[in-house]
Amino acid sequence: MARQPDDAPRDLLLLKLLPNLVSILALCAGLTALRFAVAGNFTVAVWLVGAAAALDGLDGRLARMLKSESAIGAELDSLCDFVNFGVTPALILYLWDLQSESDLGWIAVLVYAVCCMLRLARFNVGSRLVGEAAEKTSFIGVPSPAGALLVLVPLYAAFATDHAVHAPPLLVAAWMVGIGALMISRVRTPSLKRIKIATDHARYVLVGLVAGAAALVTYPWVTLLVLCLAYLAGVLFLFLQSLRRVE
Repeated sequence: MARQPDDAPRDLLLLKLLPNLVSILALCAGLTALRFAVAGNFTVAVWLVGAAAALDGLDGRLARMLKSESAIGAELDSLCDFVNFGVTPALILYLWDLQSESDLGWIAVLVYAVCCMLRLARFNVGSRLVGEAAEKTSFIGVPSPAGALLVLVPLYAAFATDHAVHAPPLLVAAWMVGIGALMISRVRTPSLKRIKIATDHARYVLVGLVAGAAALVTYPWVTLLVLCLAYLAGVLFLFLQSLRRVE
């Protein structure tokens, strides 16, 4: 059968593949984090999860900038997110502190991973509906990248205090379930990309960001712990604000 004109192969700018490449690199970072966690190198594992989160924030922006958004790119991003933020951090915690309570720890891993999957599914469906515009100003439930960083808080606390503060496995499992519940909740959470500042304050914000980056490199565990606690404080603030509106 002769090829129809519409079936003719189309040319594609190589640059338009960059967003999908970034998604795949994020997946590679997440899977490599598991490799280091299995080897007992949890420091590198956490850094790789952070790298995957940074790449996840980059691929969508690249797609919009290059006008290369596609259905397959959205699906690829979602699948990578589930591995990087639903499977990897849960297994890192399991390998780090939950093997002594293997049955209960594994239940916590499953609950967290399922909650992440449901959060991603809800976001994907909501992004296709006109009525879900609220997710553009604030998220509904903790996003999966933030959930992945939050669920590792017990590890940050232990490493920041040289294991002087080491949560028991039962508490770590409960923390995992709690973060999973926050991801599928209807609680509004901060959307950092929508924060606006006065033009006159831009220079102070830039200095603050540089100081934060320096602190992250110099004191990574303390900085990660402080950032996560600040994020949770923002979630609590929005929750209390919503209660006042109801009243």
